[in-house]
Amino acid sequence: MLGIGIIGCGNISTAYLRLAPLFKGLEVRAVADLNLDTARAQASAFDVRAHSVEELLAADDIDIVVNLTIPDAHFEVTRAILQAGKHAYSEKPIVLTQEQGEALRALAAEKGLRVGSAPDTFLGGAHQAARAAIDAGQIGDVVAGTAHVMNHGMEHWHPNPDFFFLPGAGPMLDIGPYYVTNLIQLLGPVARVAALTSTPAKTREILSEPRRGEVIPVKTPTNIHALLDFESGATITLSTSWDVWAHRHGHMELYGSKGTMFLPDPNWFSGEVEVVDATGNSTMLDTNTHPFGIPNQDNHGTAKANYRTAGLADMAAAMQDDRPHRCALELALHAVDVMTAVLDAGEKGEVIKLSSTCQRPEPLSVDAARALLK
Repeated sequence: MLGIGIIGCGNISTAYLRLAPLFKGLEVRAVADLNLDTARAQASAFDVRAHSVEELLAADDIDIVVNLTIPDAHFEVTRAILQAGKHAYSEKPIVLTQEQGEALRALAAEKGLRVGSAPDTFLGGAHQAARAAIDAGQIGDVVAGTAHVMNHGMEHWHPNPDFFFLPGAGPMLDIGPYYVTNLIQLLGPVARVAALTSTPAKTREILSEPRRGEVIPVKTPTNIHALLDFESGATITLSTSWDVWAHRHGHMELYGSKGTMFLPDPNWFSGEVEVVDATGNSTMLDTNTHPFGIPNQDNHGTAKANYRTAGLADMAAAMQDDRPHRCALELALHAVDVMTAVLDAGEKGEVIKLSSTCQRPEPLSVDAARALLK
C-alpha cells in the first residue's frame, strides 16, 4: 500500500479523493493547500490529515504526491516533490515549457523517482476499444481526422475561472490535453504543427456565484484552429475554442483507408465508438465490457464513466511490477510540446517541427484494468 498526499485542494481534488478508494495499492493519507482552511475542509470531508505543503512533503508515510495546483505552479510544485524524495503525479498540463519538462526529467532520473501526469481518460473503455480496433486494422491506415472542443468557456459555472484565461490555460492547454493525449495513444507522436489563433474577447464577465458580475482579463488565445501532422502520416484538424455558442461537430473522427471511426469525448472514460466500413455498414464497438467503460456517475442526466486516478493507480502498480507506467512523463511532455507548438505557430504564422517524440503507451486490456481495481 502506497501512501498518497495531495497538494492543491481545489475543485479537482474532490474527484481524486472520491475515486482513489476504487483502486488497489493507494491510500490517500493527507492533503495540503496554501489556504490551510481549504485543506482542512477537504481533510474533514474525506477523513484524511490536513498539512501545510512543507509538512506534507516531509511526511514519512507519503510515497507519491499528487500535484493539483494551478498550471502555472505545476513545475515548481512537482520539482519540490521530487526534491523531497517523493514520486510525483501531476494534473495536466504537467509543465508549460519543454525546458521545464527536461529539468523534471533530469531531476527524476537523478533521484530515481517516477513522474506521471494526467490525463488518464485515454485508459477508458471507449478509447481502449478504439485503440484495439485501430491496432487490428479495422479502419486500415488512419490518413486524416478531426477533433473539436468548442463551447463558450468556464466563466458561467466555475467559481474562480480567472486562471482559465491566463497563460498556461485557455482551451488548448486546459481541455486540449485530453484530445492531444488520446490522439497520441491512438496514432503515435506528432511531427509538426501549424495553426491560426485569436483572442476575440479581451475580458470575460463571471456569471457564476459568488463572484457574479466581476470582469476578468483574457491573456491567452481562446480560439485556436490547428493542423497536426503525425509521424505515421495522418493529418488531423484540431479546433479548440471558447468563443462558440453552439456547433454540430463530433468530438473526434478518424478517417482510415478502409473506413471511418467516430469517437466520444476524451474528457470522459466512456461513450460510443462507431466504425463505418467501406460499404457503409456501421458497427458499434463493445465499450462496456472494459471496467473503465462502465458508467458510475451522473453528468447532467447522462450516465458517464469516471475513473480518474486510474493513471495514478497504474503508476503505483508499475512501481511494484518494475515496468513503465502508461501516463508517463515522456507522453505528457510530448503532448505539451504539441500544444505549446500550436500556440507558437499561431503567434508566428509558421509551421513548427516538434523537438520531442514519444512511444505510444501500452494498451490497457480488460484484465489489466480489472487488476487495478479493488
